[in-house]
Parts: sequence; structure tokens; C-alpha cells
Amino acid sequence: MTRRVLAALLLVALPAVALAQEELKLSGEYPVEGMPAGNLSGLTSCGDGLWAVSDREDDRLYRLSAEAGVLKAEAERFEAPPVPPSGLPGGLRMRAWVASQFRGGALDFEGLSCDAAGNRYLVSETHAAVLKIPPAGSAEWLALPASLVRQARVNGMLSHFNALFEGVAIDPQGSRLWLAAERERRGLLVLHKPQSQWACKGGCVLISETGTEPPPAQLNSAPAPKDFSDLTFFADKLYSLERQGYRICRRSPVNGEVERCWSFAAEALNNEARRYGSQPFGMAEGLWLDATGAWIALDTGQQTRQDGEQRPIIWHFAAPAAGWGASK
Repeated sequence: MTRRVLAALLLVALPAVALAQEELKLSGEYPVEGMPAGNLSGLTSCGDGLWAVSDREDDRLYRLSAEAGVLKAEAERFEAPPVPPSGLPGGLRMRAWVASQFRGGALDFEGLSCDAAGNRYLVSETHAAVLKIPPAGSAEWLALPASLVRQARVNGMLSHFNALFEGVAIDPQGSRLWLAAERERRGLLVLHKPQSQWACKGGCVLISETGTEPPPAQLNSAPAPKDFSDLTFFADKLYSLERQGYRICRRSPVNGEVERCWSFAAEALNNEARRYGSQPFGMAEGLWLDATGAWIALDTGQQTRQDGEQRPIIWHFAAPAAGWGASK
């Protein structure tokens, strides 16, 4: 079978994948107390607890602990060293610097992941860089290959302000790292560390996609660019959080191809109390997943929800009845 014929068959099959999305059931909603800057942008589990990061704060992570129906956030501070050159154009870097003068968060941390050794990994959108924070010791930027940004841009990614790297995932061994380019074009990239250095093994880019898609019917709004807002790695699979489509998709960690998707649109949008009026807030920004379910962190932008809630929100969805590994 030729590549052209195979591509045509895949295009025909894609709508079927979208139509087959099972709706996830919300099992818990938790306001987050103790994140004064709000703007929750990344979520992971590390050790015995959940951790979060805000894209408005460059010097701290938050450990989350459940208490009386809320998640209490306790800050762990760190100091990021100077950011190494990334290869991003000067224009993008300047726009990001100007924006940070008004909103804060010059590093704009947009994703958070953790390996089995307890190292935390944060992706900086403004610098297309990854910061590693060990359980003990100083934070350090990963020495990513110079070809990473170049390959992404050749494939149409990392071309627009505020649409750069939006998610990061690490495998438990700390030897494979995935990055998600947000939108226009969105894409997935992977790095390997066979020895002591990160490298593009046969190329960094797994997929690069363009186009728009309609939002869930409840929103009654125009199509918007396809996007990724976070990644997580679980049971040898990569999972993408797709904000515009209100869904989680299981993907091959080898080639990025989608295998199955689950929707959370009904729980997110059918209850008017969870809406933020006409404002684009309450969007899914952080994802962590295990055998029991999925945790989704919302960027509420310090805006007030219809029911009066103003704190950041984390939802817990029960795992599908057949588990995340179900093929249909």
C-alpha cells in the first residue's frame, strides 16, 4: 500500500475516532487554596502527592494536599539559573518579555512532569526550554539539542507568540522526554537520553498538524485551531490534553498517532454553575492520569465562575469502565 493511499484511509477514519469518544464521569471537584497568582498551568504526581505550577510565578512549585474538600497548596521555592539560548527568533522572545512586564511570569512555565527518582521537569513556553528540579540540589536547564527548535519550526511549529511549548512528559526512567507544541501548528516532539546527553533520535518531530475543529455543541461558537495543552505518560502510553476539543487522547509514544479519545465536555459544560460567562477562562491546562482516573487542572485566570467560585479548580474524572487501555 502506498503512503498516499494510506494517508487517504487515515483521513477517512479520523471522524470515526472523534465520534467514538466515551464521556468521562466527574468524581470530584477541588478548589485550590494558597496559589495567590492563580493561573494554574501544569499538574503532576510526584512521590506521594500532586504538584502544580503557575505560569505567573518563576520561582516556585506547589505541593497539593486534600483538606476538607479543597486542595491546600504549599509552595516549594527554587531559583532558576539563566536560560540557555534556544534558537527562537528574537521577535518572539521580545514579545514574550514585553508581555511578562505586565502579567508576570517571564519564564511562563506551562507544563510539569516527574520521573521515578522525584525529579520535576517544567517547560518554559517563552524560552522553549526545560528546567529540571531535583528532590535535593539546585535547579538546572536541560541541555537540549540545538536541532530541536529548528526541526519544530521547519515543520511549522513555534511560529506564533504565546503558542509555543505547552506540555511536557517524562518516562519513569527519565530517558525519554516529550514536548507538545500548542497550536498553529500543533505537534508532538520527543527526545532521548541514551547516555548522558539529550538527542533527537532519528528526528525530534513525531507529528505536526494544522487545521481547526468545532468546539463542543454546548459552546455554540466558531471553530478554533486544534491544540494541545498538556501531556502525561502512563503505562507505556502518551496522553494528550486537548483543550479546544474538551478531551483526553491516548497516543503512541513512538509516533504520536492517536489511538483512543475520551471527552469531558458534558461534565465541563452542561452545568451552568461551572461556566465563566463569555470569557475564555476555566480552560483545561494541566493533566495527570493513573489507573483510577484523570486529574485536570483549570486555568481560571482569577476570574469568577457563575457560582461565585474564584479559586483555581482541579477536576478528578473516574477512569473509563474498561480502563485507559481499552482498544474501543
